[in-house]
Amino acid sequence: MACISSNIETSVGVFESHHHRSLRSFVSIHRQCIFGNSVFFVRPLRLNSVFRHGPREHPLSNGYRSFSAAFNSIASDNGMPEERVVVLVIGGGGREHAICYALKRSPSCDAIFCAPGNAGITSAGDATCISDLDILDSSAVISFCQKWGVGLVVVGPEAPLVAGLANDLVKAGIPTFGPSSEAAALEGSKNFMKNLCDKYGIPTAKYQTFTDPSAAKKYIKEQGAPIVVKADGLAAGKGVVVAFTLEEAYEAVDSMLVKGVFGSAGCRVVVEEFLEGEEASFFALVDGENAIPLESAQDHKRVGDGDTGPNTGGMGAYSPAPILTKELQSLVMESIILPTVKGMSDEGCKFVGVLYAGLMIEKKSGLPKLIEYNVRFGDPECQVLMVRLESDLAQVLLAACRGELSGVSLNWSSGPAMVVVMASNGYPGTYEKGTVIQNLEEAEQVVPSVKIFHAGTAVDSDGNFIATGGRVLGVTAKGKDLEEARDRAYQAVEEINWQGGFYRRDIGWRALLHKQSSAKS
Repeated sequence: MACISSNIETSVGVFESHHHRSLRSFVSIHRQCIFGNSVFFVRPLRLNSVFRHGPREHPLSNGYRSFSAAFNSIASDNGMPEERVVVLVIGGGGREHAICYALKRSPSCDAIFCAPGNAGITSAGDATCISDLDILDSSAVISFCQKWGVGLVVVGPEAPLVAGLANDLVKAGIPTFGPSSEAAALEGSKNFMKNLCDKYGIPTAKYQTFTDPSAAKKYIKEQGAPIVVKADGLAAGKGVVVAFTLEEAYEAVDSMLVKGVFGSAGCRVVVEEFLEGEEASFFALVDGENAIPLESAQDHKRVGDGDTGPNTGGMGAYSPAPILTKELQSLVMESIILPTVKGMSDEGCKFVGVLYAGLMIEKKSGLPKLIEYNVRFGDPECQVLMVRLESDLAQVLLAACRGELSGVSLNWSSGPAMVVVMASNGYPGTYEKGTVIQNLEEAEQVVPSVKIFHAGTAVDSDGNFIATGGRVLGVTAKGKDLEEARDRAYQAVEEINWQGGFYRRDIGWRALLHKQSSAKS
């Protein structure tokens, strides 16, 4: 079978190739999958074909009600048993764009929907975006999956997971890559995560949890500064304060417990020991009982060059991360990831999905400690991982959903990747929306191996991309080494014409410094 396609518009047709007189001209404007003597044509996506109103009902050849059914039946008729799947990706940021991009390259993936998606995903043809599907309405998502024959749902953001979307989808018999709401408490409650670490001997910073501000301040005074104050719940990445003075720590406690700046997410705080060292990100795919590591990655949280200024969701990342040696990765799996998977299973809430461990490699010991868990792919780390992944992502995620990860291995490109995030001026504070972004197509072509992932864009009435978020673009590049990946990413960035945006100019500096130090030693 030759397959050249992965996204669909609103109608498909199965044609016997010998009945189509003008096949060559037809194929020139269509994508096709060839099964023996049959050709399955998929029309290329137009920008507004389904973005505004969602997919329209169209009959499939021979009465098939889903794309996967049509594909699988034709494949079976031609003696090809390969399983094929239609995938729905939940979310609309740069992480979800990267997941769609990787799924598009998966040989077993028939078609990709993304809800709500974004303008960049649509424009690139990396998925069919369903902007009006309410991803927090489980019944609406289930109905969509049943109508369009979706055989795998990949949930990107944490909010739908904590709200129980995966629970409802699994109950409806729809394979879903993402944890239940109970298991998502690993991210949804820092106190839950810390208690699990205590119970199962997982190395983490010393801590106490408080609901009373006076008790929290007393503990802070006893411990001294620097110290870390965290809102217990989800606070959009803004609920962590690294306080270098007692006054800063007291102010953080008051803002959360007294002023309620994070609402219910901040009605309980975790006060923990300040760890000195280098942060790193570690990702593992989990099927409830087994876990397999992804490649290492490291991001830059601070908004300014030299890791200065306030924390952000991430201003850039690279993979692999030299700080995470093979020995350290094995140690992380044995001392942190696998005890977590076993602990969650023993607690009666098996974890299925991706575990994203935020680590601190302690300066004094050189050993990893767990800072926090996220229960989804990191952003922007996902972007560099997905461009390096060479395995069939759809099949790997299905194996995780079925509890079949044992024995699965992943293939990665040998060359590193780097992503430089372009953000709206003012981010992470107040920023302007609606500024025009130009030259994106030219930027992707200026050097080889560049892919631009959209995180916060829309298209205006004149057809221009405009910025709609804080972090807006993830300019990603691969290279034979980190220097080449960096140079390519920044060449592409400099080609983009966006007066309303900015970016860090030193992404990867820690890795490059580490490489130089290793070369000298």
